[in-house]
Parts: sequence; structure tokens; C-alpha cells
Amino acid sequence: MTYTRKVLDRSLSTLVALLMAVLVVDVLWQVFTRFILGDPSSWTEEMARYLMIWVGLIGAAYAAGRRMHLSVDLLPGKLTGNRAHILRIVIESFVLIFALAALFAGGLRLVWVMLTLGQTSASLQLPLGYVYLAVPLSGLFIAWYAILDLMDEVNKLRNGNR
Repeated sequence: MTYTRKVLDRSLSTLVALLMAVLVVDVLWQVFTRFILGDPSSWTEEMARYLMIWVGLIGAAYAAGRRMHLSVDLLPGKLTGNRAHILRIVIESFVLIFALAALFAGGLRLVWVMLTLGQTSASLQLPLGYVYLAVPLSGLFIAWYAILDLMDEVNKLRNGNR
């Protein structure tokens, strides 16, 4: 299980770093063409927008897997022992349900609708379904992390690890 988490962490962090590098090059090219050449590139702003979508959603999945996401830990900080494990199981169950229902299933529907309608972006002429593919992918990754966390918490509860 820890091997699976390490592989997923490494893959997502590499993907986010690569997307960020492409985003930086894209924005630098936009600045160069606008201020140095005096003729701004027509596609760089749109590409930066789409890269930000991917960085934000895939980065959110990575943060969720590393438990670096925003949370209110007032109640979990006060609980210990089995009660803390039960609360974490409930929380991870809600995360799993949300990731599968809203992000994965809703995201797949969004991608399907965009591809069915044949909508493309203005400058890049890229099918918008590919842009929105980041939504179900991030939902899938968040769900996978939630399953791994659920399994860890159930094992801790079963084994009496406090």
C-alpha cells in the first residue's frame, strides 16, 4: 500500500511540476512577444488558462493525498484512540463519495458533453473535453487516496494502533 502511494505521489508531483514548467515557458513567451517583439502571441493566454486548470486540479489531488489540504481540525485534535480512527474513517468516506460522485462522475459527464457538442477553444482549436478531462482525473486520484487512507484507518482500528 505504501508502494502504491509512493508511486502515485511521485507521478502526480512530476506531472504538476511538468505542467508548471510548461506554464512558466508559456507565460514568458507571452511577455516576450508582447513587450519585446510588440506583437503578442494569440494562443498563449488561452494555453495559460488551461494549464492553470490542470495544475489546480491535479495539484489538489496531490495535496489531498499528502493530507496537505485545507481542513478544520478542531474535533479531530481533541479525539484520541478508536474515536479518532472512527472520525477519520467517516471523513475519508465523505471525501471518497464526493470525489466519485461530483468530480469523477460529474467530470466524466462534462467531458462527454463537451466532446459530443464538439466545442473547441478559440485560439488553440483544442476540443474542450480534453481541457476538462482534468476534473474526472483529479476525482479519480482523490478517490484512490481516500481508499488508501480508509484502508490505513481500518487497519489501525482493527489492530488497536492508537
